Amino acid sequence: MITLYTDSSPNGFKITIALEELGLPYVLRHVKIDQDENKQPEFLRLNPHGRIPVLVDDDNGITLFESAAILLYLADKTGRLLPLAPNARWEAIQWLMFHAASVGPIMGQRVHFELFAADRNLQAVARYRRLTNEAFATLDSRLAGHPYLAGEAYSIADIAQFGWTHIARIIGFDFSQHHHLSAWHERVAARPAVQRGIVIPAPALGA
Repeated sequence: MITLYTDSSPNGFKITIALEELGLPYVLRHVKIDQDENKQPEFLRLNPHGRIPVLVDDDNGITLFESAAILLYLADKTGRLLPLAPNARWEAIQWLMFHAASVGPIMGQRVHFELFAADRNLQAVARYRRLTNEAFATLDSRLAGHPYLAGEAYSIADIAQFGWTHIARIIGFDFSQHHHLSAWHERVAARPAVQRGIVIPAPALGA
């Protein structure tokens, strides 16, 4: 049995979407970050860094944190959501890593400085707006010639990226000028499993 420890956040939604897409049975454990449940000893034993999501697969004795690692594990476990052809497979992994190393951290910093920082640092806000727009432009360019990030096939790279574009829409980080990225977002958002995944354990409410 799979147990997922998560909250309503972009990184958490990546895994609920993937599990819904794959139709894998799982037990949900709602870790309420606003109540510091992620800092409790029982959770820190699963992830010493105290972040969600964490996936525990009792069938294989596997415990994983970091959303990109979990997505790769689920794709490997099921043989789905990652193309088999080497070129397409590595395209998917490349764009998953681009998201994990660049897009997610950049947008996370923008959320902090623009929405939550006690002292508004205009230089930091401007920097992370610029970096976000550059990342959006890179994604838009890729999607100009491909329906999905790996090429023709929907994959874990799309799931990872959608976790953050979904939140971007909720909190007003506009990317409508990037027409290919916007069209991709709508294609992914229309998938029934995605619609289920973004309300588990609860819908995101914005800042």
